[in-house]
Amino acid sequence: MSRNKVVVVGAGVGGLACAIDLASRGLEVWVVEKALQPGGKMREAIVGDARVDCGPTVLTMRWVFDALFAAAGDALENHLVLHSCDVLARHAWSQEERLDLFADIPQSADAIGRFAGIAEREGYLSFCADARAIYETLRDSFMTAQQTGPMGLAARVGLGQAPALMNIRPFDTLWKALGGYFNDPRLQQLFGRYATYCGSSPFQAPATLMLIAHVEQAGVWTVQGGMQRLADALETLARRLGVTFRYGEPVRHIEVERGRPSGVVLADGERVGSDWVVLNADPNALAVGAFGDAVRHALPSAPPQTRSLSAVTWALQAETSGFPLDRHNVFFSGDYAAEFDDMFNRGRLPTAPTIYVCAQDRPSAAMSSGGPERLFVLVNAPARGDQADLDPQELAACETKVLDHLARSGLTLRPTRAQPVITKPRDFNTMFPATGGALYGRATHGWNAAFQKPGARTRIPGLYMAGGGAHPGAGVPMAALSGRLAAARLIQDLGSMRLSAPGATVGGISTPSARMASTALH
Repeated sequence: MSRNKVVVVGAGVGGLACAIDLASRGLEVWVVEKALQPGGKMREAIVGDARVDCGPTVLTMRWVFDALFAAAGDALENHLVLHSCDVLARHAWSQEERLDLFADIPQSADAIGRFAGIAEREGYLSFCADARAIYETLRDSFMTAQQTGPMGLAARVGLGQAPALMNIRPFDTLWKALGGYFNDPRLQQLFGRYATYCGSSPFQAPATLMLIAHVEQAGVWTVQGGMQRLADALETLARRLGVTFRYGEPVRHIEVERGRPSGVVLADGERVGSDWVVLNADPNALAVGAFGDAVRHALPSAPPQTRSLSAVTWALQAETSGFPLDRHNVFFSGDYAAEFDDMFNRGRLPTAPTIYVCAQDRPSAAMSSGGPERLFVLVNAPARGDQADLDPQELAACETKVLDHLARSGLTLRPTRAQPVITKPRDFNTMFPATGGALYGRATHGWNAAFQKPGARTRIPGLYMAGGGAHPGAGVPMAALSGRLAAARLIQDLGSMRLSAPGATVGGISTPSARMASTALH
């Protein structure tokens, strides 16, 4: 058995990024995936004759993927056509209350001024400045570096930057912090929604999540052909580097000999030997025994109350009228606090949900002439997919609430005869075991939540974690970073690799300010 052979379990974005980095360093890499295609939560549904994105719908932090491809001797633009979004999202509270948020900050500020007054415009500019400062403080010290604790983060930031460290505001909730910038509750609601990007409540998540606003302002891209093409491009790059893929192959268990992984056993009994295993799955799957008793102790279990949100989603084709849809549209509920109380405290679908509609053929002049278009509709839900499934009456009631809410905002949907694809928390739990359908790992609730996500190393030497449930967290670019961090730890532990470029983040990966295109893994 080769001590340079690695098995990556899971072909999500984290697993793909990890495989690329390892293969580019000369290791033999096998990726074993139970699904029939790469991407993990980055997936698409076939509705009639159309492909509809059913997971992430945009790409942010493009520099993460530019660096990943460059480190492997390639370029992202060789594989994908990306289109930048001028309008980040169109928001509605009623038929008359609408607000667009733009990639251009002054344009957004002017729109907010017209919507809510000059004071709110100034509050928005202050919010943007602080969001950027938080991002810049944490980018190199936390997001692209190996997992650490509060003291480790303080050491990385440096004693001379203590004010910057306190300005990340971990002890304020996001909702409380937003009250210092905005008096208009609609704007608090709009920017509080950033907490849901990691499946959390703005009433419990730290104000640190303001940094997501800067991430969007730094660039949002759509992928021509759909987000699945990004997963396909990562797979293509990995194959070019020699990675072997095995799809439709669930892993029954991970073998351990003498305290280290010795390989994986597939559902059909086939054994794939290896001294190194990277698990691109929810961390809790280890603790509940989904990969065998031998690795149960590799990570502590996470109780159900720490789960992030799940969702109910509809992928459909429909004719639309009334509301002028852009690509990304948010229809807010009237009582945000009650919505999150329903999900996190009462464990039920919101009585009045906020609705996200991704119109995947927009913006397009062709839509003005009518005709069916591809839509992805989402409402957040509690992660109880390992308990009772939504019964037909509960799902029907939810659909009625969604359609009524959209109609009150001026949007009418007329679905085609093509059967919509509906995904519920139970379905997500089946696809991603041991999650209850949670889509983002642990909820980011409380000042220390980010430090509780597992890092790349586990308690079993030679077994590593990658994916949105691991550090640095959920989202497409974060999952990719987790994979790169896992590869960095493995290479470091293998002991046969050295830094390929100077100026790298210690224990982490390069960023735009630290030679973005260099490998910088150690």
